[in-house]
Amino acid sequence: MNIFKQLIKSIYSPKDIASFRTQGIGKTIGYVFFLTLLSVIPSIYFLSASILNGVNSLETSIEKDFPNFVIENGKLQSDEEVPITINNKEVTIIFDSNGIVKKEEILNSENTIAFLEDEFIFVSGGQQQGYAYSMLGDVSLDKETTMNLLSEANSWLLVIISIMAILIYLFTVSIRFIEISILALLGLLIVRILQRGLEYRFIWRMAAYSVTLSTVFFTIMGALQTTVPNGALISWLIGIIMLMLSIKEIPHKKDEQIS
Repeated sequence: MNIFKQLIKSIYSPKDIASFRTQGIGKTIGYVFFLTLLSVIPSIYFLSASILNGVNSLETSIEKDFPNFVIENGKLQSDEEVPITINNKEVTIIFDSNGIVKKEEILNSENTIAFLEDEFIFVSGGQQQGYAYSMLGDVSLDKETTMNLLSEANSWLLVIISIMAILIYLFTVSIRFIEISILALLGLLIVRILQRGLEYRFIWRMAAYSVTLSTVFFTIMGALQTTVPNGALISWLIGIIMLMLSIKEIPHKKDEQIS
């Protein structure tokens, strides 16, 4: 059975998930990489779009709406006494050199770029990044220099986005393997309760396919940019239920040992 058929079967068929327990571990690992790739596509897409739109909007806003400023000694300095907020369709841009806008307000927003008193914050697609101006060391930036840097950055955006996408994917894969391993440990308890003779390696394979339903569901929600309350808890419950139903499909033999 190819990987696409396994994906479809794993959404609704505990019986098929149970049958996958005897396949090679390499095929199961490949399936986890494939499933994770599907799951990160929406977040990578929206993050990439936000970065591209954000940089273009930021370049325009700095030129037209920002006052003259300089970043030196780890601080943003200007003659502007009140924060400037620019609301575009793609992104909200904030300029505040007086410490009036709090970091917590930015982190709770969506698609926001903020020049705060002592750091630059970028929030997009659920991802948050903050960079203290002190990281510049003795280098100082003024309005004109910042605009020149943004113009040069446009030519590197695709490379930067590609690197970010790879890092997000690798991080998500690592988390997915940890989740599957923990789910398989819970599967050992289920196996004892249901009195099925299964070793951990077979349970791990089944656990890898048991997370398919929740992964597909949350991928769709991510594509629709819809937040699911208590998403992590729901994901774990779906995985546990699918694994339990799959284990129940194993023949009831107390001392069964599959080779």
